[in-house]
Amino acid sequence: MPKNSKVTQREHSSEHVTESVADLLALEEPVDYKQSVLNVAGGPGGKQAAAEEELDTEDRPAWNSKLQYILAQIGFSVGLGNIWRFPYLCQKNGGGAYLVPYLVLLIIIGIPLFFLELAVGQRIRRGSIGVWHYVCPRLGGIGFSSCIVCLFVGLYYNVIIGWSIFYFFKSFQYPLPWSECPVVRNGTAAVVEAECEKSSATTYFWYREALDISNSISESGGLNWKMTLCLLVAWTIVGMAVIKGIQSSGKVMYFSSLFPYVVLACFLVRGLLLRGAVDGILHMFTPKLDKMLDPQVWREAATQVFFALGLGFGGVIAFSSYNKQDNNCHFDAALVALINFFTSVLATLVVFAVLGFKANIMNEKCVVENAEKILGYLHTNVLSQDLIPPHVNFSHLTTKDYSEMYKVIMTVKEDHFSALGLDPCVLEDELDKSVQGTGLAFIAFTEAMTHFPASPFWSVMFFLMLINLGLGSMIGTMAGITTPIIDTFKVPKEMFTVGCCVFAFFVGLLFVQRSGNYFVTMFDDYSATLPLTVIVILENIAVAWIYGTKKFMQELTEMLGFRPYRFYFYMWKFVSPLCMAVLTTASIIQLGVTPPGYSAWIKEEAAERYLYFPDWAMALLIILIVVATLPIPVVFVLRHFHLLSDGSNTLSVSYKKGRMMKDISNLEENDETRFILSKVPSEAPSPMPSPTSSAAGRARPGGDMLYILLCVFYFYCICNLYMWV
Repeated sequence: MPKNSKVTQREHSSEHVTESVADLLALEEPVDYKQSVLNVAGGPGGKQAAAEEELDTEDRPAWNSKLQYILAQIGFSVGLGNIWRFPYLCQKNGGGAYLVPYLVLLIIIGIPLFFLELAVGQRIRRGSIGVWHYVCPRLGGIGFSSCIVCLFVGLYYNVIIGWSIFYFFKSFQYPLPWSECPVVRNGTAAVVEAECEKSSATTYFWYREALDISNSISESGGLNWKMTLCLLVAWTIVGMAVIKGIQSSGKVMYFSSLFPYVVLACFLVRGLLLRGAVDGILHMFTPKLDKMLDPQVWREAATQVFFALGLGFGGVIAFSSYNKQDNNCHFDAALVALINFFTSVLATLVVFAVLGFKANIMNEKCVVENAEKILGYLHTNVLSQDLIPPHVNFSHLTTKDYSEMYKVIMTVKEDHFSALGLDPCVLEDELDKSVQGTGLAFIAFTEAMTHFPASPFWSVMFFLMLINLGLGSMIGTMAGITTPIIDTFKVPKEMFTVGCCVFAFFVGLLFVQRSGNYFVTMFDDYSATLPLTVIVILENIAVAWIYGTKKFMQELTEMLGFRPYRFYFYMWKFVSPLCMAVLTTASIIQLGVTPPGYSAWIKEEAAERYLYFPDWAMALLIILIVVATLPIPVVFVLRHFHLLSDGSNTLSVSYKKGRMMKDISNLEENDETRFILSKVPSEAPSPMPSPTSSAAGRARPGGDMLYILLCVFYFYCICNLYMWV
């Protein structure tokens, strides 16, 4: 090359330089490029090796070990939902009968799509934005939508970690502060707080001491400073864990992913030794078969599969992008999915064992209170002593004796029975009381722990477990935001990560108002579910129908060294998209039938009341859903009409640390590649696969029709959303 060549001048420099093809053609004299150092693949056998060398030596972080990577994926997928949402859904949807739809959907939707995300991340080695730009540039908006959904979820998810931090520090005292109702002075008399007396000690502590909650979402009530401080601590912990990328978060995963299993195992052993634990477990595994045919059960099972495996968030893709290309992601997908399912079942066993113990305690309390009522009626001659079976001993009254006595009184006093105010005190009724979401952890489980020996120890362990579960999921969620942005826009990692955490903290102040819990419900139950479903469907369509299932399977065969089961071909191509389309329609119909709302805590009544979201909250909810999905049609339209470049017809050459590397992206048959490398573009090795060659919208027959169908699908979702509103 000439001495004034940019390549010659910088060949031995350690500075990273990128030159465009236009500059090279304009400034360089004609040379024999077949003999040039730019010709990195001289023969057919060297092309693949050169490309693989470029990929392997790319300046990208990598996991220190396979174990660290697996723990990261487990930490991301196994989260707070495994501890309270899965047990609640089991309790609500027929116990063991719920496991059938969950397992079916895990096999036909969950594992195939989880494997798909692992494979594309590992193959392309980019975050979600880069991956979907490569697979199909016109659907590059999928990556941006994933980032937005991750942001929405991260905003409220860290608030839940903040709640756990608050309870964690409150657990270092005996007795636990939620074990008894507070006593207030009314002049010279000491009386129990009325709100607590009407509800329970744990319920009062949650709603009044922890959240200091308002009566509705429209009553802001100002900031809850205790929770604001806890939120700051939570974001500080998350920021420190992810600031260095996988170099810092990978080390955190050794503790945050393994510690919860130690705690769950301890709780399981302790729970099984509790009186009444078997009643709770039998109640869980007793299937209500009629629930298996309920479409609502299948819809909720599908939603749980999406959230449990982290599908559509981008965290799975981000973590797998740091793998070597020969990693067996096929095995990883099955392993992580099965561990996730095992964790959910294990957590459900623990929860039902503890709730069985609590149900027995509450049932015995019910028997004692109603026995005192009966004794009062006997002393005042409201009831005759003849109604009491002779073997009944009020000093040692069993639930069986009370049940027999209750039935006799109800039969004899049928006309006036309701005036007596007696309760049946049936154990199954206590077990059937569903406590949803956060209430299961912060009300039901905390109440049960107050009856444990050494209750502060178990409380500390429980909330430390919740903090670690939440931290593992937050690390994956943050990776779903930072990895694609850093890959695409080359922003400084540390500065961008800190900026994200600071921004999220200030936006998260919305959730630590006195009405903040209602906004958590809005974000958790509604704002992410529909966008995630749309994202996952489009991911499936982009790979299976636009990129091509056969081509994708062939690339997997080359990458893994073996051909994945044919099962995945049919799941990706036909079964998964069809099932998800049906479930999306069912979700929208369900929203239309049951307008969005939330459970409000009414202070004066000391009880929950279901309220519908007001108009302004509905408008906010719609805006959130539209914002989360808007990048998909926007990027599609801009690239379809060539208003936004997809990287076509560009070639860049990079030099770094004394050796030259070329980075070719999106080349067509008439590009200048043949003049630079003396090869047709399909023969030119590349450190990154070409988006144009892979995004077969231009290359594959029927590609335009598929794009039209995608437009129709998105329009269909918007129309359904409009009808729902």
